[in-house]
Amino acid sequence: MELREIRNIGIMAHIDAGKTTTTERILYYSGKTYKIGEVDDGEATMDWMDQEQERGITIQSAATTTFWRNHQINIIDTPGHVDFTAEVERSLRVLDGAVAVFCAVGGVEPQSETVWHQADRYNVPRIAYVNKMDRLGADFEAVLEDMRLKLGATPVPVNYPIGRENSFEGVVDLLSMEEIRWNDDGHEMTRSPIAESRQHEAHVYREALVDALSAHSDAITELYLNGEEIPAEIIRTELRKACIARALIPVLCGASRRNMGVQPLLDAVIDYLPSPDEVEPAKAFHLKKEENVEVPCNTAGYPLGLVFKVQWDREAGPLCYVRMYSGKLNNASVVYNVTKKKRERITRLLRMHANKSEPIDSVSAGDIAVLVGLKNAQTGDTIGTEGWPVVLEKMHFPETVISVAIEPKTMGDRDKLKETLDILSREDPTFLTRENEETGQLIISGMGELHLDVLVTRVIRDFKVQAKVGNPQVTYRETITTTVNHTEEFRKVFAGKENTAKLTIEAAPLPRGTGNVYRKAVRAPAVPEEIFEAIERGIQSAFASGIQFGYPSVDIGITLTDIEYSELTSTPFAFEACANMAYDAACRAAGPVLLEPIMKVDILSPKDFVGEVMSLVSQRGGLIHGSDSKAGSEVIHAEAPLSTMFGFTTSLRSVSQGRASFSMEFSHFQPKR
Repeated sequence: MELREIRNIGIMAHIDAGKTTTTERILYYSGKTYKIGEVDDGEATMDWMDQEQERGITIQSAATTTFWRNHQINIIDTPGHVDFTAEVERSLRVLDGAVAVFCAVGGVEPQSETVWHQADRYNVPRIAYVNKMDRLGADFEAVLEDMRLKLGATPVPVNYPIGRENSFEGVVDLLSMEEIRWNDDGHEMTRSPIAESRQHEAHVYREALVDALSAHSDAITELYLNGEEIPAEIIRTELRKACIARALIPVLCGASRRNMGVQPLLDAVIDYLPSPDEVEPAKAFHLKKEENVEVPCNTAGYPLGLVFKVQWDREAGPLCYVRMYSGKLNNASVVYNVTKKKRERITRLLRMHANKSEPIDSVSAGDIAVLVGLKNAQTGDTIGTEGWPVVLEKMHFPETVISVAIEPKTMGDRDKLKETLDILSREDPTFLTRENEETGQLIISGMGELHLDVLVTRVIRDFKVQAKVGNPQVTYRETITTTVNHTEEFRKVFAGKENTAKLTIEAAPLPRGTGNVYRKAVRAPAVPEEIFEAIERGIQSAFASGIQFGYPSVDIGITLTDIEYSELTSTPFAFEACANMAYDAACRAAGPVLLEPIMKVDILSPKDFVGEVMSLVSQRGGLIHGSDSKAGSEVIHAEAPLSTMFGFTTSLRSVSQGRASFSMEFSHFQPKR
């Protein structure tokens, strides 16, 4: 299939905006499935995990492929709950476009903003779909205004609703200037001229569309100034350019649950979202030349792909989801893991449809497939060839903030539990597991209570390991406050051979949120590369082991400034140990501090209880930043230390007669008070 005929898209939104319901309709109307799976009945194709069906939420991003107007559409349906934000992050990293689904009643909700900014980070062009136009309180214009104010976006409707709430009956297509209606099952879509009573409103909307486009298109401006009729095809072409340039957001509307509005949305995916060769080239780093390079999407180039997700299958082992950026991979061929510097053989190539698969012979640039047989690959690894050692830009994942102790019910299950936790941490980059050296306890860390609850349930149900968990604990971080230079020397005799190493590092604090950075600022051609690799390993392992209290370190910059190497006695082992000791000594002298996670909290409360809710937040050491009014309710924006937020749900229900709800996500770390 030609690159121009492929679309890689993600469906993203706040929880309960209707992403999965919309995806189910897309699959049904494009002929991929023969019946519509409903989320509420636990039968959605894309929510295939038992827990997803029981809880009625999406937990894992699910990939599928369908076809529309002779185009192949690779779809990833992402979770809406903030605890599973890593699934959204890694999906957006490899997609060329996205459909942002908004609830016509709730508008831009807190998690909508989070996923929108994630898409901004990866420069993903978007179209918007305002769902649930049939719900009580639906307001299309209010959602557009929300997008302008909260997201800083420039939405341009390409269709708008006929009626709303119970009277919602279809949409007006602003390109063809026709009304579109659907029968009950959504299959029959009828077009008719715009009713006389709606002519004026339709022309106002059309004028606004042309006006917004004219700011980005000379062709539209010229026709407009000459007073000529602007053909729908020119509007479509120019709007596509503006959408790919992320200047405008085409907006559509519908009611997916009632099977209304999905076919125009599919048309918009083809018309406005980019093909793989229309987006910016992928950014990469050439290991041998030590320089940044750009990788254009070209099927004739060297093979290069990114492992963006690893999923464990009981029979096949790890399933590695790979987005190809260049070249082609064939079934049963040998690939080179550039990140791990290891060769591996592909035993099978698959195209996924949620949890079902079909074998394929090859995967080319611009496409997404699953590789079976890669034993060492992890999320973020680059797959390519030894002749072109290029590493693709890594993904950014949020910090884990909550931990619990987990132990097997019988000591005989301990090894099995450790093995299971290793599998789950390989699948999910925001799930970390470690053993407390003092107590011997296994500690698991994640994004929130729901995240850990889901994973513990998987341990018990899917992997059949009986385990008990303790109460949630806050995962603190450590960092430094001053810059320190330190020289460390290592001398030890093992098995009659002397091992020596000597190096100097600079440890410096970095701005909050930067993460840890290791840099080599010394050129020593006579020193083997494996020595520098050992030093980096020593520093990276030290980042994870903390400074004073054993919590992971954050926002520390370590620069290797000097090295003394002896051909006779220096070994990689000695330099790895020396680097670890140097880090420990430098950071202990650099004013270490303990950091605690601060959470961004958004509370939706009826206006009658706003005072009590604000008081509750203040009692827990929270800061109120402001509030917005929305359809008879108030949205309170606050931030509070995570350590004070355990059990907040119960207290909130108590002061609001069960009518208030809240969402919480990690904001930043700050020194513990």
